[in-house]
Amino acid sequence: MSEVVVPSLLPREGGLTKRRLLLKVSGEALMGDDHFGISAPVVDRLAVEIQQARTADIELGIVIGGGNIFRGLSAAENGLDRVAADQMGMLATVMNALAMQTALERLGEQTRVLSAIPMDTICEPYIKRRAMRHLEKGRTVIFAAGTGNPFFTTDTAAVLRAVETGCDLILKGTGVDGVYDSDPRRNPDARRYDTLSQTEALAQNLRVMDSAALAVARDNGLPIRVFNLSGAGAVAAAVRGTGVGTTVTPD
Repeated sequence: MSEVVVPSLLPREGGLTKRRLLLKVSGEALMGDDHFGISAPVVDRLAVEIQQARTADIELGIVIGGGNIFRGLSAAENGLDRVAADQMGMLATVMNALAMQTALERLGEQTRVLSAIPMDTICEPYIKRRAMRHLEKGRTVIFAAGTGNPFFTTDTAAVLRAVETGCDLILKGTGVDGVYDSDPRRNPDARRYDTLSQTEALAQNLRVMDSAALAVARDNGLPIRVFNLSGAGAVAAAVRGTGVGTTVTPD
């Protein structure tokens, strides 16, 4: 299918082209072909992709899920207290954030991990002004521990951090090249959307993100670009606003 240029990445009025983006990566993406944990080759590959995407015109934040280590909802369904299960899931995201920070810093990228759950001996606490200052200085900021609260997904955390720090766009890397009307891995006739409104995504339950995340994005005018994370150069293409994917726009 043809490439689609994302309008929100075109130069702003007055010629200003500096963009602040937030990349959302699922924890499962870090597993590679494994069934659990963190695959070092996968993390290293993603770090190289992120470095290639980072230019002087881009300020980048990252949110990584924790499903490769612990899934709070599944644990709660098996009898674990939901609040404790979600807290364990939030800690898993910190582990993934530290792994990505290490990989990026080996490449020479200045990186900071900011956690919604204070743990001063291993990373910085999340403070909006601190996060924005890091971004302004050209550091890649990894937001960890979700929102710091149970019952909210890392999708919601990604949208919340993007809104708080004034991001122009969320890039959501998934295992498929956009949003479809049904699961393309099960239905070969599934249709991919080039563009889609967030209200349509909510009404059709298309699972771009969870409903809370989509509602916050819609209410704050924040577009989302869904793309396949596994392709070579996929992150850089998404940051440039090209490549195959679906742009989910505010109403």
